[in-house]
Amino acid sequence: MPGTPKNCERIAYAVGFKENATYSDVYGGGGAVVGLDCHLIRPIGQPSDTLVVFMHPVGGGMYLPMVRGLAAAGHHVLWANSRYRGADYALTMEKVACDLGEAICDAKERLGYSRIVLAGWSGGGSLSMWYQALAEAGAGISDTAAGDPYTVAPDRLPPADAVLMLAAHISRHGILTQWLDPSISDESQPQLRTPELNLYDPTNPNQPPYSPAFLEMFYAAQVDRNRRITAWVKAKLETIRASDQPNQEFGFVVHGTMADPRWLDPTVDPSDRTPGVCYLGDPQVVNDGPVGIARFSSLRSWLSQWSYDDARCDALQAASKVSLPVLVVGNTADDACTPSHTRRLFEAVAHDRKHMHEVKGATHYYTGPEGPKHMAESIGVVGDFLDQHLD
Repeated sequence: MPGTPKNCERIAYAVGFKENATYSDVYGGGGAVVGLDCHLIRPIGQPSDTLVVFMHPVGGGMYLPMVRGLAAAGHHVLWANSRYRGADYALTMEKVACDLGEAICDAKERLGYSRIVLAGWSGGGSLSMWYQALAEAGAGISDTAAGDPYTVAPDRLPPADAVLMLAAHISRHGILTQWLDPSISDESQPQLRTPELNLYDPTNPNQPPYSPAFLEMFYAAQVDRNRRITAWVKAKLETIRASDQPNQEFGFVVHGTMADPRWLDPTVDPSDRTPGVCYLGDPQVVNDGPVGIARFSSLRSWLSQWSYDDARCDALQAASKVSLPVLVVGNTADDACTPSHTRRLFEAVAHDRKHMHEVKGATHYYTGPEGPKHMAESIGVVGDFLDQHLD
Protein backbone atom coordinates (compact mmCIF):
# COMPACT_ATOMS: atom_id res chain seq x y z
CA MET A 1 0.00 0.00 0.00
CA PRO A 2 1.36 3.49 -0.82
CA GLY A 3 2.69 5.17 2.29
CA THR A 4 3.54 1.88 4.01
CA PRO A 5 7.27 1.23 4.51
CA LYS A 6 8.81 -1.86 2.99
CA ASN A 7 8.74 -4.89 5.27
CA CYS A 8 5.84 -3.33 7.20
CA GLU A 9 2.13 -4.00 7.17
CA ARG A 10 -0.65 -1.46 7.54
CA ILE A 11 -3.86 -2.73 9.13
CA ALA A 12 -6.85 -0.40 8.92
CA TYR A 13 -9.64 -1.03 11.38
CA ALA A 14 -12.34 0.75 13.35
CA VAL A 15 -12.87 1.03 17.09
CA GLY A 16 -16.58 1.39 17.80
CA PHE A 17 -18.31 2.10 21.07
CA LYS A 18 -21.52 3.54 22.43
CA GLU A 19 -22.03 6.48 24.73
CA ASN A 20 -24.99 8.43 26.03
CA ALA A 21 -25.22 11.71 24.14
CA THR A 22 -27.89 14.38 24.16
CA TYR A 23 -27.21 15.21 20.52
CA SER A 24 -24.90 14.16 17.71
CA ASP A 25 -21.89 16.38 17.02
CA VAL A 26 -20.38 14.16 14.31
CA TYR A 27 -21.78 12.92 11.02
CA GLY A 28 -23.55 9.57 11.39
CA GLY A 29 -24.11 7.45 14.46
CA GLY A 30 -27.15 9.30 15.75
CA GLY A 31 -25.31 10.62 18.80
CA ALA A 32 -24.94 7.22 20.48
CA VAL A 33 -22.42 5.34 18.31
CA VAL A 34 -18.82 6.51 17.92
CA GLY A 35 -16.43 5.08 15.34
CA LEU A 36 -12.68 5.71 15.35
CA ASP A 37 -10.70 5.16 12.15
CA CYS A 38 -7.40 3.50 13.10
CA HIS A 39 -4.23 2.48 11.25
CA LEU A 40 -1.78 0.02 12.79
CA ILE A 41 1.62 0.03 11.05
CA ARG A 42 4.13 -2.56 12.21
CA PRO A 43 7.16 -4.50 10.96
CA ILE A 44 6.27 -7.89 9.53
CA GLY A 45 7.52 -10.78 11.62
CA GLN A 46 8.72 -8.58 14.51
CA PRO A 47 6.33 -8.95 17.46
CA SER A 48 6.39 -6.38 20.25
CA ASP A 49 4.60 -5.71 23.51
CA THR A 50 5.00 -1.94 23.04
CA LEU A 51 2.77 0.27 20.91
CA VAL A 52 3.44 3.91 20.00
CA VAL A 53 0.02 5.61 19.86
CA PHE A 54 -0.66 8.82 17.98
CA MET A 55 -3.88 10.82 18.10
CA HIS A 56 -4.42 14.41 16.96
CA PRO A 57 -7.70 16.17 17.84
CA VAL A 58 -8.66 16.47 14.16
CA GLY A 59 -6.62 13.49 12.98
CA GLY A 60 -5.51 12.72 9.47
CA GLY A 61 -1.88 11.84 10.15
CA MET A 62 -1.88 8.17 9.20
CA TYR A 63 0.73 8.81 6.50
CA LEU A 64 2.91 11.37 8.26
CA PRO A 65 6.63 10.82 7.68
CA MET A 66 7.17 10.34 11.43
CA VAL A 67 4.49 7.64 11.65
CA ARG A 68 5.92 5.70 8.70
CA GLY A 69 9.47 6.29 9.84
CA LEU A 70 8.95 4.90 13.32
CA ALA A 71 7.41 1.75 11.87
CA ALA A 72 10.27 1.37 9.40
CA ALA A 73 12.68 1.66 12.36
CA GLY A 74 11.05 -1.35 14.03
CA HIS A 75 8.36 0.19 16.22
CA HIS A 76 4.72 -0.85 16.30
CA VAL A 77 2.75 2.33 15.62
CA LEU A 78 -0.94 3.15 15.87
CA TRP A 79 -2.49 6.27 14.39
CA ALA A 80 -5.99 6.56 15.84
CA ASN A 81 -8.23 9.28 14.47
CA SER A 82 -10.61 10.94 16.89
CA ARG A 83 -14.32 11.11 16.07
CA TYR A 84 -13.68 14.63 14.73
CA ARG A 85 -11.30 13.68 11.93
CA GLY A 86 -10.92 16.57 9.52
CA ALA A 87 -13.42 18.89 11.22
CA ASP A 88 -12.99 20.81 14.45
CA TYR A 89 -16.12 22.98 14.37
CA ALA A 90 -17.88 20.83 16.99
CA LEU A 91 -14.80 19.33 18.62
CA THR A 92 -14.98 18.78 22.37
CA MET A 93 -11.64 17.97 23.95
CA GLU A 94 -13.16 15.84 26.71
CA LYS A 95 -14.65 13.58 24.03
CA VAL A 96 -11.31 13.41 22.24
CA ALA A 97 -9.71 12.22 25.50
CA CYS A 98 -12.41 9.57 25.64
CA ASP A 99 -11.57 8.52 22.08
CA LEU A 100 -7.88 8.19 22.90
CA GLY A 101 -8.74 6.08 25.93
CA GLU A 102 -10.94 3.77 23.87
CA ALA A 103 -8.23 3.31 21.23
CA ILE A 104 -5.73 2.41 23.96
CA CYS A 105 -8.17 0.04 25.67
CA ASP A 106 -8.72 -1.75 22.36
CA ALA A 107 -4.97 -1.98 21.76
CA LYS A 108 -4.49 -3.57 25.17
CA GLU A 109 -7.58 -5.76 25.34
CA ARG A 110 -7.92 -6.95 21.75
CA LEU A 111 -4.47 -6.52 20.21
CA GLY A 112 -2.55 -7.57 23.31
CA TYR A 113 -0.09 -4.69 23.75
CA SER A 114 1.01 -4.31 27.37
CA ARG A 115 3.01 -1.08 27.10
CA ILE A 116 1.75 2.16 25.56
CA VAL A 117 3.82 5.14 24.46
CA LEU A 118 1.79 8.28 23.80
CA ALA A 119 3.14 10.15 20.79
CA GLY A 120 1.87 13.71 20.73
CA TRP A 121 2.50 15.19 17.30
CA SER A 122 1.79 18.94 16.92
CA GLY A 123 -1.70 19.47 18.34
CA GLY A 124 -1.63 15.92 19.62
CA GLY A 125 1.05 16.93 22.12
CA SER A 126 -1.21 18.75 24.53
CA LEU A 127 -3.81 16.01 24.09
CA SER A 128 -1.29 13.31 25.03
CA MET A 129 0.01 15.17 28.08
CA TRP A 130 -3.48 16.08 29.29
CA TYR A 131 -4.71 12.54 28.72
CA GLN A 132 -1.86 11.12 30.81
CA ALA A 133 -2.55 13.62 33.60
CA LEU A 134 -6.21 12.54 33.60
CA ALA A 135 -5.20 8.88 33.61
CA GLU A 136 -2.80 9.31 36.52
CA ALA A 137 -5.37 11.29 38.50
CA GLY A 138 -7.70 8.30 38.22
CA ALA A 139 -10.94 10.28 38.44
CA GLY A 140 -12.17 9.94 34.87
CA ILE A 141 -14.22 12.73 33.28
CA SER A 142 -17.54 14.03 34.60
CA ASP A 143 -18.34 17.02 32.40
CA THR A 144 -17.11 19.25 29.59
CA ALA A 145 -15.63 22.72 29.80
CA ALA A 146 -19.04 24.05 28.75
CA GLY A 147 -20.59 22.44 31.83
CA ASP A 148 -22.46 19.65 30.05
CA PRO A 149 -22.51 16.30 31.86
CA TYR A 150 -20.15 13.85 30.15
CA THR A 151 -18.93 10.75 31.95
CA VAL A 152 -15.86 8.68 31.17
CA ALA A 153 -14.99 6.00 33.72
CA PRO A 154 -11.41 5.97 35.04
CA ASP A 155 -10.81 2.44 33.73
CA ARG A 156 -11.47 3.67 30.17
CA LEU A 157 -8.51 6.05 30.47
CA PRO A 158 -5.62 3.64 31.08
CA PRO A 159 -2.27 5.35 31.75
CA ALA A 160 0.62 5.06 29.34
CA ASP A 161 4.25 4.17 30.04
CA ALA A 162 5.95 7.16 28.38
CA VAL A 163 5.04 10.36 26.53
CA LEU A 164 6.66 11.75 23.38
CA MET A 165 6.06 15.41 22.55
CA LEU A 166 6.98 15.72 18.88
CA ALA A 167 6.89 19.12 17.15
CA ALA A 168 4.22 19.94 19.71
CA HIS A 169 2.66 23.16 20.95
CA ILE A 170 1.37 24.04 24.41
CA SER A 171 -2.38 23.83 23.67
CA ARG A 172 -4.97 24.57 21.02
CA HIS A 173 -6.39 27.50 22.97
CA GLY A 174 -2.90 28.78 23.68
CA ILE A 175 -1.67 28.72 20.12
CA LEU A 176 -4.93 30.13 18.75
CA THR A 177 -4.62 33.10 21.08
CA GLN A 178 -1.04 33.63 19.89
CA TRP A 179 -2.35 33.68 16.32
CA LEU A 180 -5.56 35.70 16.77
CA ASP A 181 -5.75 38.96 14.85
CA PRO A 182 -6.37 41.61 17.54
CA SER A 183 -7.13 44.30 14.97
CA ILE A 184 -10.69 42.89 14.82
CA SER A 185 -12.61 44.58 17.61
CA ASP A 186 -16.14 43.85 16.38
CA GLU A 187 -16.83 40.22 15.42
CA SER A 188 -19.90 41.29 13.45
CA GLN A 189 -17.78 43.58 11.25
CA PRO A 190 -14.50 41.71 10.77
CA GLN A 191 -13.64 43.77 7.70
CA LEU A 192 -13.12 46.80 9.96
CA ARG A 193 -9.68 46.55 11.52
CA THR A 194 -7.61 48.77 13.76
CA PRO A 195 -4.59 49.81 11.64
CA GLU A 196 -2.23 50.05 14.63
CA LEU A 197 -2.86 46.36 15.43
CA ASN A 198 -3.11 45.03 11.87
CA LEU A 199 0.14 43.28 10.98
CA TYR A 200 -0.83 43.23 7.31
CA ASP A 201 -1.76 46.92 6.96
CA PRO A 202 1.08 48.86 5.29
CA THR A 203 -0.14 52.02 7.05
CA ASN A 204 0.47 50.44 10.44
CA PRO A 205 3.24 52.51 12.06
CA ASN A 206 4.44 49.37 13.87
CA GLN A 207 6.63 47.43 11.46
CA PRO A 208 9.30 44.72 11.91
CA PRO A 209 11.42 44.54 13.90
CA TYR A 210 8.63 45.09 16.41
CA SER A 211 9.31 47.01 19.59
CA PRO A 212 8.81 45.35 22.99
CA ALA A 213 6.10 47.90 23.77
CA PHE A 214 4.15 47.02 20.62
CA LEU A 215 4.46 43.29 21.25
CA GLU A 216 3.20 43.71 24.81
CA MET A 217 0.21 45.71 23.56
CA PHE A 218 -0.41 43.23 20.74
CA TYR A 219 -0.36 40.14 22.97
CA ALA A 220 -2.68 41.75 25.50
CA ALA A 221 -5.10 42.64 22.71
CA GLN A 222 -5.05 39.03 21.49
CA VAL A 223 -6.09 37.75 24.93
CA ASP A 224 -8.74 40.45 25.14
CA ARG A 225 -10.24 39.36 21.83
CA ASN A 226 -10.33 35.71 22.88
CA ARG A 227 -12.10 36.72 26.09
CA ARG A 228 -14.62 38.89 24.22
CA ILE A 229 -15.55 35.95 22.01
CA THR A 230 -15.81 33.74 25.07
CA ALA A 231 -18.10 36.21 26.84
CA TRP A 232 -20.38 36.30 23.80
CA VAL A 233 -20.35 32.48 23.59
CA LYS A 234 -21.32 32.13 27.25
CA ALA A 235 -24.14 34.65 26.94
CA LYS A 236 -25.47 32.93 23.81
CA LEU A 237 -25.27 29.52 25.45
CA GLU A 238 -27.02 30.76 28.57
CA THR A 239 -29.91 32.04 26.43
CA ILE A 240 -30.17 28.70 24.66
CA ARG A 241 -30.12 26.74 27.91
CA ALA A 242 -32.94 28.90 29.28
CA SER A 243 -35.11 28.14 26.22
CA ASP A 244 -37.36 25.16 25.56
CA GLN A 245 -34.54 23.64 23.43
CA PRO A 246 -31.59 23.67 25.86
CA ASN A 247 -29.47 21.30 23.77
CA GLN A 248 -29.43 23.48 20.68
CA GLU A 249 -26.13 24.64 19.27
CA PHE A 250 -25.06 27.69 17.29
CA GLY A 251 -22.34 27.87 14.68
CA PHE A 252 -20.25 30.95 13.97
CA VAL A 253 -17.22 32.14 12.02
CA VAL A 254 -14.02 33.47 13.59
CA HIS A 255 -12.13 35.69 11.17
CA GLY A 256 -8.48 36.60 11.51
CA THR A 257 -6.72 33.59 13.06
CA MET A 258 -3.18 33.80 11.65
CA ALA A 259 -1.69 37.05 12.86
CA ASP A 260 1.41 36.13 14.82
CA PRO A 261 4.27 38.67 14.80
CA ARG A 262 6.68 35.73 14.63
CA TRP A 263 5.74 35.06 11.02
CA LEU A 264 6.87 38.53 9.95
CA ASP A 265 9.66 39.31 12.44
CA PRO A 266 12.37 36.65 12.80
CA THR A 267 13.71 38.36 15.92
CA VAL A 268 10.56 37.34 17.82
CA ASP A 269 11.10 33.84 19.21
CA PRO A 270 14.20 33.55 16.97
CA SER A 271 14.81 30.27 15.17
CA ASP A 272 15.82 28.87 11.78
CA ARG A 273 12.37 29.32 10.26
CA THR A 274 11.86 31.26 7.02
CA PRO A 275 10.41 34.77 7.61
CA GLY A 276 7.16 35.69 5.93
CA VAL A 277 5.59 32.25 5.85
CA CYS A 278 3.69 30.03 8.25
CA TYR A 279 3.06 26.30 8.16
CA LEU A 280 0.00 26.88 5.95
CA GLY A 281 1.68 29.26 3.53
CA ASP A 282 1.30 33.03 3.33
CA PRO A 283 -0.03 34.07 6.78
CA GLN A 284 -1.84 37.11 5.36
CA VAL A 285 -3.86 34.84 3.09
CA VAL A 286 -4.41 32.19 5.75
CA ASN A 287 -5.47 34.85 8.26
CA ASP A 288 -8.92 34.94 6.63
CA GLY A 289 -8.79 31.84 4.43
CA PRO A 290 -11.04 28.82 4.89
CA VAL A 291 -8.37 26.52 6.33
CA GLY A 292 -7.35 28.72 9.25
CA ILE A 293 -7.70 27.10 12.66
CA ALA A 294 -10.91 27.84 14.57
CA ARG A 295 -12.41 29.43 11.45
CA PHE A 296 -15.72 27.66 12.01
CA SER A 297 -16.83 26.92 15.55
CA SER A 298 -19.79 26.22 17.79
CA LEU A 299 -20.54 27.40 21.30
CA ARG A 300 -19.65 24.33 23.32
CA SER A 301 -16.65 23.58 21.14
CA TRP A 302 -15.26 27.06 21.61
CA LEU A 303 -15.33 26.71 25.39
CA SER A 304 -13.73 23.26 25.35
CA GLN A 305 -11.22 23.85 22.58
CA TRP A 306 -10.39 27.53 22.07
CA SER A 307 -11.31 29.56 25.16
CA TYR A 308 -8.21 31.06 26.75
CA ASP A 309 -9.62 30.72 30.26
CA ASP A 310 -11.98 27.73 30.02
CA ALA A 311 -10.34 25.06 27.84
CA ARG A 312 -8.79 22.30 29.95
CA CYS A 313 -6.46 20.51 27.55
CA ASP A 314 -3.30 22.41 28.47
CA ALA A 315 0.07 20.69 28.23
CA LEU A 316 1.81 23.13 30.56
CA GLN A 317 -0.68 22.59 33.36
CA ALA A 318 -0.82 18.84 32.77
CA ALA A 319 2.94 18.28 32.57
CA SER A 320 3.51 18.90 36.27
CA LYS A 321 1.04 16.09 37.06
CA VAL A 322 2.71 13.47 34.86
CA SER A 323 5.14 11.11 36.55
CA LEU A 324 6.37 8.94 33.67
CA PRO A 325 9.29 9.55 31.26
CA VAL A 326 8.80 12.42 28.80
CA LEU A 327 10.71 13.19 25.61
CA VAL A 328 10.31 16.61 23.98
CA VAL A 329 11.56 16.90 20.39
CA GLY A 330 11.46 20.27 18.66
CA ASN A 331 12.47 21.38 15.17
CA THR A 332 14.41 24.62 14.94
CA ALA A 333 12.91 25.66 11.57
CA ASP A 334 9.37 24.76 12.62
CA ASP A 335 7.01 27.46 11.31
CA ALA A 336 4.10 26.29 13.47
CA CYS A 337 5.40 25.09 16.84
CA THR A 338 8.35 27.40 17.42
CA PRO A 339 11.24 26.75 19.86
CA SER A 340 9.57 28.61 22.73
CA HIS A 341 6.88 25.91 22.77
CA THR A 342 9.54 23.20 22.95
CA ARG A 343 11.31 24.85 25.88
CA ARG A 344 8.13 25.59 27.81
CA LEU A 345 6.91 22.01 27.42
CA PHE A 346 10.21 20.64 28.69
CA GLU A 347 10.41 23.04 31.62
CA ALA A 348 6.84 22.26 32.67
CA VAL A 349 7.71 18.60 33.39
CA ALA A 350 8.44 18.52 37.12
CA HIS A 351 10.57 15.36 37.36
CA ASP A 352 14.04 14.54 36.00
CA ARG A 353 13.08 11.57 33.78
CA LYS A 354 12.80 13.92 30.86
CA HIS A 355 14.87 14.76 27.84
CA MET A 356 14.74 17.53 25.22
CA HIS A 357 16.24 17.39 21.76
CA GLU A 358 16.10 19.96 18.95
CA VAL A 359 16.61 18.92 15.35
CA LYS A 360 18.63 21.69 13.77
CA GLY A 361 17.05 23.07 10.59
CA ALA A 362 14.04 20.74 10.62
CA THR A 363 10.60 22.01 9.65
CA HIS A 364 7.26 21.02 11.14
CA TYR A 365 6.67 18.21 8.64
CA TYR A 366 10.32 17.37 7.88
CA THR A 367 10.00 18.80 4.38
CA GLY A 368 12.75 20.06 2.12
CA PRO A 369 15.90 18.39 0.82
CA GLU A 370 17.19 17.73 4.34
CA GLY A 371 13.84 16.38 5.54
CA PRO A 372 14.74 12.66 5.47
CA LYS A 373 17.96 13.31 7.40
CA HIS A 374 16.12 15.40 9.98
CA MET A 375 13.45 12.76 10.40
CA ALA A 376 16.04 10.04 10.81
CA GLU A 377 17.68 12.05 13.58
CA SER A 378 14.36 12.51 15.34
CA ILE A 379 13.46 8.82 15.06
CA GLY A 380 16.88 7.88 16.40
CA VAL A 381 16.35 10.09 19.43
CA VAL A 382 12.95 8.48 20.05
CA GLY A 383 14.45 4.99 19.81
CA ASP A 384 17.28 5.79 22.20
CA PHE A 385 14.85 7.34 24.68
CA LEU A 386 12.54 4.34 24.64
CA ASP A 387 15.47 1.93 24.97
CA GLN A 388 16.66 3.83 28.03
CA HIS A 389 13.34 4.26 29.80
CA LEU A 390 11.28 1.21 28.85
CA ASP A 391 13.86 -1.60 29.01
